[in-house]
Amino acid sequence: MDYIYTFMLAVMVVLAITGLFIGVMNDAANFLNSAIASKAASLKIIMAVASVGIVIGAATSSGMMEVARSGMFDPANFSFRDVMILYLSVMLANIILLDVYNTMGLPTSTTVALVFCLLGAALAVSIAVITSNDAVSLTEIGKYINSIRALAIVAGILLSVILSFTFGSLVMYVSRIIFSFRYHTVFRRFGAMWCGISFTAIVYFALFKGLKNVLADSVIINLIADNTAISLCIIWAMCTALLYFLQFFKINILKLNILAGTFALALAFAGNDLVNFVGVPVAGYDSYMMARESGDTAMKMGALATDVSANIYLLLIAGGIMIVTLWTSKRALSVSKTELSLSNQDDSDGEFGSTAASRGLVRMAMNINTAFANITPKFVKDFIGSRFVKLPEAERDGGSYDLIRATVNLTTSAILISIATSLKLPLSTTYVCFMVSMGSALADKAWGRESAVYRISGVLTVVSGWFVTGFGAFLIAFIVGLALMYGGNIVIIGISALCGWMLVRSNLKKNKKAAREEETHEIKARNAADIVALGITEVCETMRQVTKIYDRTMIAVFKENRKVLREMVQQSDEIFARSRERKYSIMPILHTLKDNEVNAAYYYAQVVDYMNEIAKSLAHITRPCFEHIDNNHEGMTKEQIEDLMQINDDVENIFAHVNSTLRNNDFSRVEYIVALREELFETISEAMTKQLRRLKHKQTSTKASLLYITILNETKTMVLHSRNLVKSQKYFLQHEEN
Repeated sequence: MDYIYTFMLAVMVVLAITGLFIGVMNDAANFLNSAIASKAASLKIIMAVASVGIVIGAATSSGMMEVARSGMFDPANFSFRDVMILYLSVMLANIILLDVYNTMGLPTSTTVALVFCLLGAALAVSIAVITSNDAVSLTEIGKYINSIRALAIVAGILLSVILSFTFGSLVMYVSRIIFSFRYHTVFRRFGAMWCGISFTAIVYFALFKGLKNVLADSVIINLIADNTAISLCIIWAMCTALLYFLQFFKINILKLNILAGTFALALAFAGNDLVNFVGVPVAGYDSYMMARESGDTAMKMGALATDVSANIYLLLIAGGIMIVTLWTSKRALSVSKTELSLSNQDDSDGEFGSTAASRGLVRMAMNINTAFANITPKFVKDFIGSRFVKLPEAERDGGSYDLIRATVNLTTSAILISIATSLKLPLSTTYVCFMVSMGSALADKAWGRESAVYRISGVLTVVSGWFVTGFGAFLIAFIVGLALMYGGNIVIIGISALCGWMLVRSNLKKNKKAAREEETHEIKARNAADIVALGITEVCETMRQVTKIYDRTMIAVFKENRKVLREMVQQSDEIFARSRERKYSIMPILHTLKDNEVNAAYYYAQVVDYMNEIAKSLAHITRPCFEHIDNNHEGMTKEQIEDLMQINDDVENIFAHVNSTLRNNDFSRVEYIVALREELFETISEAMTKQLRRLKHKQTSTKASLLYITILNETKTMVLHSRNLVKSQKYFLQHEEN
């Protein structure tokens, strides 16, 4: 066996392990969200239930390897070398895609990425194979590519997005009308029957979606499949009776239902989506072993389509890696924040921004709602309105939403995926879970007029990211596949080394970002004491970062260092994003404070506003500086650099005193800070006058002059608000002492 094939297999194995980590961090959180958001159990119990589902799902996913082996192409038309290059192209293209999209800040879906990478690589290799054979024309490419399967996947993605959102909304709306937010009284009467429907869907889902490959030859399973309607009624009756019995002993069957749904979705995720992470390298390993046994590297790989079973030990190892990632990765849980923030019951989502599309959709929905309201009888509107009266903050369980909605999310997801499986439609577990959650949030009136525009923008961003990922994955895999086919062994080693470097660089960036987030760990302000801690700790840390970024930006502008300026833009944007997030979280925090803490709330609102203004000014400095150098404009003159260096030193001195004052609660130097501020303003005024004089005599370029003036103005604003921070804390602490 030639060394290059061993090298290709080793690269695929390494990238497969990396893919498992990335896949779990990006996708696995979707089946945890409902249980976590509703606080159905402790995090350890939820993770343990999901882990059991992953183990069983991974062990029973062997039959799903067909997607990687022959789902997109006919292996009988490809040689061993062709297939190995095809699979390696998929793995390498996926790394390039994730690196490019992460750098550009675009959302990605690992499932879509791998599937469309497979399609793009298959097309590239097919073209190379056909063009190398004079007896075959490109018009016969349909024999090589499974285009019908590809179209079915695209249609399945579109269908899953639309149907999941629609049915999630409908089921949640009906459920809330039945139970309302004060559901306990009604639930004691009809809860067992309602949860019985959910358990029936989950049982059917687990049997026919998660364990269908293992139980395919079971007599009972075949009997259920042949008599589906009657079987479901019997299962529902049995589940209802069992749940009523458990409810009689004061067992919360809603929490039990949620944990069962979490298990079923984890099982389905590992059993069906595992192929997207390890299907390609496992197929590459099997191809390698076939060629090794035959001793013929030119052999055709038609056997890949006939033998689709995978090594059970490899699958269990993959499942083990998924579980370890789930338990140890902080990012796996942080990914949940997007879905939970878009579906929680509070109106604090301004950080998602507003777009023309989201505003148009909200206006259209409001017009439709007004039209229906005009023709609906008053007593019907009053009844429906009474069912959607939200609980006061003090009566909530503390979760993002209640157990009813969590059950709806899991049940609806299970039903939709079960129906799709019976119809052999390719649906993504990730897509279904996310869109059902969004639909139920809409129906549950979590998307009020205060937050609807921003939440729709967030959903559109995620959904568009899925489709953009598909296009990018196909294009990158196609280019990589052609390069490997025509470039030979040197190109194979070169692109593999390039992807290895990208992987290391990406992890280093993530570690640096995680370290910064750890340094700037945000304190949750829930009472007056927490607000004091916020003013002392987080404000000081933010000011320290602002000082550092400002100083590095000035030096980078003088040296025309584009790389450092881009980094400063990213860091200043992160600070500004956090400040905006705090600003939009003021109202929920105010609701948690007691009446005697109103003054603390006033202080907190002031601090948040001043920090937001400082962060905004910093962003208005770093971004124009980067754009100026990025556009290759003329740099600063010697006089401008000298003026800005003096201002930079003065700003650093003021911020040092501000930090010392805030950290030590020693306000004896407040007047000294004011004096320093006034001196700085005089310096800025003089610098502005000199710059206007230079402009009059045309001693500097227009672009550089505009940048210079922008820096002066924003610096003045930034220092002004930093002084206000000190002033606010001084008055607050004086009031607390009195």
